[in-house]
Amino acid sequence: MEGTLCGVWIDGEGRARVSLAGDDGVRREATMPFEPFAWLSSMPAGGPFPGMDFDRLAGGAALGVLARARSLGVYDDFLKAARGTWALDVLRPLESQFLLQHRARLYGDMVFHRLRRCQVDIETGSSDEGFSDATRPGDRVLAIGMRCEGKSQLLLLEDMSDEAERRLLLEFNARLAALDPDVIEGHNIFKFDLDYLRVRGHMRRVACAWGRFGQKATFRSSRLKVAERWIDFPRCDIPGRAVVDTYLLTLLNDVSTRELNSYGLKEVAIHFGITEEEGSLRTYIEGSQIARVFESDRARFCAYLEDDLRETEGLSGLLLPTYFEQARTFPIPLQEATLRGTTVKIDLLFLEEYYHARESCPQPPEIRPFDGGYTRSFNEGVFRHVLHFDVASLYPSLLLNIGRNPKNDSLGVFIPLLRKLLQYRLKYKQLARSAPSEEERSEAQARQSSFKILINSFYGYLGFSGARFGDGDLAAEVTRRGRELLQQLIDEFGRHGCRLLEADTDGLYLSSDAYFERPEELLAKVVPILPSGIELEFDGRYEAMFCYKAKNYALNENGRIILRGSALRSRGIEPYLKKLTDSLIRFLLGVGGESPASLVARYRAALADRSLPAAEVAKSEILGMNPDAYERLIAGGGKPRRASAEVSLQLSPRPRMGDRVSYYITPKQKGRANDWQRARPLALFDAQSHPYDADHYAAKLEDWLERYGRFIGIEPAAARRTDPAQGELL
Repeated sequence: MEGTLCGVWIDGEGRARVSLAGDDGVRREATMPFEPFAWLSSMPAGGPFPGMDFDRLAGGAALGVLARARSLGVYDDFLKAARGTWALDVLRPLESQFLLQHRARLYGDMVFHRLRRCQVDIETGSSDEGFSDATRPGDRVLAIGMRCEGKSQLLLLEDMSDEAERRLLLEFNARLAALDPDVIEGHNIFKFDLDYLRVRGHMRRVACAWGRFGQKATFRSSRLKVAERWIDFPRCDIPGRAVVDTYLLTLLNDVSTRELNSYGLKEVAIHFGITEEEGSLRTYIEGSQIARVFESDRARFCAYLEDDLRETEGLSGLLLPTYFEQARTFPIPLQEATLRGTTVKIDLLFLEEYYHARESCPQPPEIRPFDGGYTRSFNEGVFRHVLHFDVASLYPSLLLNIGRNPKNDSLGVFIPLLRKLLQYRLKYKQLARSAPSEEERSEAQARQSSFKILINSFYGYLGFSGARFGDGDLAAEVTRRGRELLQQLIDEFGRHGCRLLEADTDGLYLSSDAYFERPEELLAKVVPILPSGIELEFDGRYEAMFCYKAKNYALNENGRIILRGSALRSRGIEPYLKKLTDSLIRFLLGVGGESPASLVARYRAALADRSLPAAEVAKSEILGMNPDAYERLIAGGGKPRRASAEVSLQLSPRPRMGDRVSYYITPKQKGRANDWQRARPLALFDAQSHPYDADHYAAKLEDWLERYGRFIGIEPAAARRTDPAQGELL
């Protein structure tokens, strides 16, 4: 294979069509051999099966036969005949089979900035000034923005005719083919941009000819699990290219950080520093005003679209490199890397070795529940002179110390592979510090971060019930040793006069006046108790720490506040409570600001006489569903009812999915007790006819004091009323 593989697609004939990048960056297309395959439990009976070959595999695992097909048609026919007859395991997508079969990887030694990325964003207009609906003939694609290698191209609708929209869609196809990107990026691109273009293209008889090799895009319903919830979206697959949705990448990133209050492009761009919050030259247009501005102020409209493209490029540049490195590491297409979990990816590394060794493959074993890592909050309150120590790659290090492969890993792949990946990570970690150029250091940092995630995932893989080479007993032994090691560290730090504050799996926070300025000295005293191969690192120094409860705390690092855990984050709460929480944390950590005690007194008084502005009690939420779609859902008896969605139905023009709506709760009336029944848009607030429910918000203030009042010496009103010293009110 001459050149760097930057796109692959298995065609209807079963041939591998590839896009290869030369040293000059030019992409050329080629065809490579490919033999689709599947693992079977036994030799198939009832043959013959023309065009199929069957290999008996070594070892005694459940899947002991490899079936290989000479064409895709033969393969599909065999799979249909085999289902329900033999235990069968098929690797999808077929492009992963090709990569595994050839031990090939996408992007090879390509650095991230050489990846040809194209950001796409569309703006649409509605015939009734509501949310634009692709299925309504009178609605329109107003513009399609494209940005490749830092240069934007804006395709604008010439007039409001059907033929003009058709020409616009054809021009998009032509420009995309000319740019020939490896990756197409957009924010919410699956749910909105590409699906909207699909519907309009069908209406205007324009094919979605967006792929390489002269191919069209395909669409299907898909789901992605993000933490505890499922995200449904219309997936788009484009032959030879990857589609990357930065909205989904943002959701996945926030699973671990829990820092975002909104996932809209504008808010996320500010959070990541792509766009400045204050004094920004970024152009903003309300969703309901886009069509009007398109007609009345074309320059402003274009500036808005270009800013969307710029922010998408910046966001992807931050979040995509990890997945780019995964595509370079695993036999998996980039789009799949962004949408599949770690277990699938690690499985691929195993399957590649087993395929080439012609070794039988096991089925995923049953994993019994086992105890997890050591987690404990030792103290509650505020503490000064805080140090953080962390065991580097605790679980991978323990796995290497134990040196035992999973029970069903007959080839013994697990430990050697883990050791090899650890060596790669150390290599790139060193390069991230010592490489001669900033570009090389940045690239090395992305690679070492990706390997760190992968290495740390090996333990989680062992304990996952869907992992083919899982081993719950080995995972349980790792966590047991981890708990024992952390307890040894806790005892040793305590022996040196430290006050333990928080322990979580592989790290410890402690308070020490004696060693605050000399943490390396403390580290040197503790390290001798560690077993060989386990490294303890000093990971941070903080002026103060507020310990609320296990895994929920705040840190003061030179005046910068760092929050950990969801309990202290002000996500989706009313502004007056957010101000209280922010004030509490700043006050307790000694960063400054107003005492929350005085704020509580002011809020109590202002709620009592309703002088607190409605904007202070109004929640703001991002719409996760188009109002029209929500209305149809409810009309059909769907649930649940949501306050923000109910509010969107009261607004004219109606907001769009992804827009932020602000609402408050009105007083209870007969038959209207639930929040969704009493929610009203902040824009329609009327203090006389539709005031806010002061009792509702006063109760929320007292709930806040139930959680945090003890840290500032204030009891909630209910506690004061039932104080035995004051007597009980009857």
